[in-house]
Amino acid sequence: MDLSDMLRLRVPAGTAPGHVQRGAVRGRLVLATGAPSAGMEAGVDALLDELRQARFLVRRVGLAEAADAIGLNPPDALLVHAVAAPAEMLALVRQVRGQAACAGLPVVVIATPELDAMRGPAMVAGATHWLTLPVHMAALTGILTHGMLLKRLQGAPQATPARPAIEHLDALIDTGLRLAMERDRATLLRHLLTSGQKLLNCDGGTMYMVTEQDTLRFEMRTRDDALPSLEIPLHQPCSGQPNLSYVSVFTALHNRSVVIDDVYAETRFDLSGTRAFDAKSGYRTVSMLAVPISPRGGQAVGVLQFFNALDRDTGAVVPFDARMVQLVEALAAQAAVALDNIALVESQKQLMESLIRLLATAIDAKSPYTGRHCERVPELAMMLAQAACDAQEGPLADFRFANEAEWQEFRIGAWLHDCGKVTTPEYVIDKATKLETIYNRIHEVRMRFEVLWRDLEIEELRAAAAQPLTAQEAAGFAARRQALQDDFAFVAQCNLGGETMRAEDLARLQQLAQVTWVRHFDDRLGLSAAELDRRRDEPPAALPAMERLLADRPHDVIPRPPEQALDPAFGFRMAVPQHLYNYGELHNLGVRRGTLTAEERYKINEHMVHTIMMLERMPFPKELRRVPEYAGTHHERMDGKGYPRALQAAELAVPSRIMAVADVFEALTASDRPYKKAKTLSEALTVLRGMAGDHVDPHVFNLFVSSGVFLTFARKHLQPEQIDVTDGRAFMVDIR
Repeated sequence: MDLSDMLRLRVPAGTAPGHVQRGAVRGRLVLATGAPSAGMEAGVDALLDELRQARFLVRRVGLAEAADAIGLNPPDALLVHAVAAPAEMLALVRQVRGQAACAGLPVVVIATPELDAMRGPAMVAGATHWLTLPVHMAALTGILTHGMLLKRLQGAPQATPARPAIEHLDALIDTGLRLAMERDRATLLRHLLTSGQKLLNCDGGTMYMVTEQDTLRFEMRTRDDALPSLEIPLHQPCSGQPNLSYVSVFTALHNRSVVIDDVYAETRFDLSGTRAFDAKSGYRTVSMLAVPISPRGGQAVGVLQFFNALDRDTGAVVPFDARMVQLVEALAAQAAVALDNIALVESQKQLMESLIRLLATAIDAKSPYTGRHCERVPELAMMLAQAACDAQEGPLADFRFANEAEWQEFRIGAWLHDCGKVTTPEYVIDKATKLETIYNRIHEVRMRFEVLWRDLEIEELRAAAAQPLTAQEAAGFAARRQALQDDFAFVAQCNLGGETMRAEDLARLQQLAQVTWVRHFDDRLGLSAAELDRRRDEPPAALPAMERLLADRPHDVIPRPPEQALDPAFGFRMAVPQHLYNYGELHNLGVRRGTLTAEERYKINEHMVHTIMMLERMPFPKELRRVPEYAGTHHERMDGKGYPRALQAAELAVPSRIMAVADVFEALTASDRPYKKAKTLSEALTVLRGMAGDHVDPHVFNLFVSSGVFLTFARKHLQPEQIDVTDGRAFMVDIR
């Protein structure tokens, strides 16, 4: 194969744009593999596809017959897939090196990380390169291009110095590796354009990118002048026909390079824009090159357009060198793969963040009692984190998120900080009264009072029927009716919950529990299997049965299943109630503060347990390894009395402390919670100031106030009447 077989497409003068030969074959390869296996075949097939898409002719043979096949018809390079047969791989490399015709043949061994110990023996045997799976196609393409061209240069009879060509190939490989490692799209594109200009030794270049609107957009130039805002349509708007009058469009649609030696002699393409620029600026464009940026799928994603190649000795404008064009094509192909990878990573990142936000939004929508908490806390936390990064003095002056990856890590942790709430029953989160489960059981209690009222009326009517009631008897019945009204009003008030429950109130509940009423119906009819199972140890009472007005019955207690015990591997340090739930009426009405029993309070706090367990079991990449930490520590306290791990202050990183302040402030000021009145700014800051030191970090709280983050957030999310403070410095904590 002659070197010209691997050169770019040069469009001959007079050739119609629609009649262009297909892209040149880069080289002929032999891929030697071991015996087929289910686990290996998919990887080999994928490698074959990528090599063929990169314009290599590939012949696959077994390891045993590879030496004979190569001896009869030496390829441009040998690939040895040594995943399953390392011994046969070494034998093949030695055989190949023993053949005189294959002395300069590039031999690339592809192996798994487990075979890394064979690298040394393979290189001693004669392998030129060792690649570990997974193989990056850009790197492999660069190695093959370098090896094949070096082999040709070494075997060329002419006395042309090979060193410059080798240097260019070395530069290509170095650039290709840099492109493969680059993760920033703009940096990659800039490096591609400037590297292409350097390889071609030309005066300048422009990059176009294909848009979703079926146009070419000016992406960047090597010069500093402003980019045109217009976009070039790939197809005619009216007819839909390809817009082949433009060189860049032709290159993009046909995925082929175009070389023009003299712009002013060119008649096949519309170069009026270039000539108009020359006339206006006094510049003279002579030679031009357009190269497609094509990923694995084959469709161009962009176009590189260079102009005025310069002679390396004289500086005169010359046509573009064929060999250099090939290198730029290889460079563009490697860049396309890198762009494809960046786009894939970015799309996966966007998909992951979208799913995370979807989960947070679903949790917020699950209950009106959480409002938009999962959405607002990340926003506030990001604002406070930015203020911490901007701090120039004080304890937080050295805190920084070093790069976008660390910001993303914190942002995801903030969005997932309450993801464990998917496991918390809604009726526990929404429990507005003490007797509420799926519904408010105060209605059952009221019906018992109604029964007692009816019984009293019946007793009164029977007494009156026997003989007229005396005034004293009538007053007695009236007093008993009023007592029923008063007792139910008391029970109903206890059901609402509050800041505290007095000892005399608890005693009164116990007295009311001694009041009885008569049940005439079987209380086991219509029960589910689970309800009946909870009553299996309770013998049915004979009817009519005496029932207590308020009671804690055995079947009100739901045992905690053994599988719900805390996993010691996660280091949780929480007091776990004996029972899963206790629906006893006295047990619930006797809650001293709020509406939640100890079992229900634990069930709500348990969302942190599930948050940590869910996130620590997820295979986060290295750059997101602290997501579980950031999401799972906002209920820890500076005094070590938080949950679920009772961490000490020294174990809480600055981002975790930021999350704690954001979580508390949002909960205090949220105006969309049906169970409480939103606090004003002054009230919320007073509460937080009282928590600073023992509960939240006082330095973070002071930054929250002094930076004005609290006010910025308030103006966006709080009601106008809540904003009663604009200068929060008076609330700052004096830290000694």
